[in-house]
Amino acid sequence: MAKLKIAIANLKGGCGKSTLSLNLASGLMSRGSTALLDADPQGTLEHWLKASVEGMPSVVNASKDVKQAINTAENDFEFIVVDCPPSLESGHTKQVLQMVDILLIPVLPSPPDLWSSVHMVDAVKEAQQTNSQLQSYLVRNQVESRSALSKAMKQAIEFCGLPALKSSLSRRASYRWAALEGISVYQFGARGATAVDDIEAVIKEVVKVK
Repeated sequence: MAKLKIAIANLKGGCGKSTLSLNLASGLMSRGSTALLDADPQGTLEHWLKASVEGMPSVVNASKDVKQAINTAENDFEFIVVDCPPSLESGHTKQVLQMVDILLIPVLPSPPDLWSSVHMVDAVKEAQQTNSQLQSYLVRNQVESRSALSKAMKQAIEFCGLPALKSSLSRRASYRWAALEGISVYQFGARGATAVDDIEAVIKEVVKVK
């Protein structure tokens, strides 16, 4: 039985959903067996991980039957990370929210991007009616510490009505370079060290919450 099932979702594209999913799964691998499920029909993760690299999670295509994919993974893995499609229309994301423990919603550091995440609130509340254990958190992505816009996020987060993790992902070129090489920042050596620190902070906070 899986210790922890995590969904990564946002109805807005381009927020770093797949980047967070892959690197989160890579970090969890050092803590236990980890399954990375790609429920997005676009197959971003499968394109990312065309080649098998040591230390990288293998991707399971879950876009056709995500419920079955999660049930199967529960028997063999301690951690399950599900990359959801940027839509509720297919029903995949709703199914996932019924089955996971934690939902992470990556958001870019701008009020408009945060406001667009308000639509996730209804999906979360609906899922919690039958999955009372579900906890959801915003994850600030591409944060620039000296940016006035990043500092203004606190008010926008409060407007969203969903809590945010204390940890965040800074804007780092290493995420993009790692993606080009088909690896996570954990396989990027010294160049990925600061990004690894970001991911590790997220993992420690999420595991502690659970």
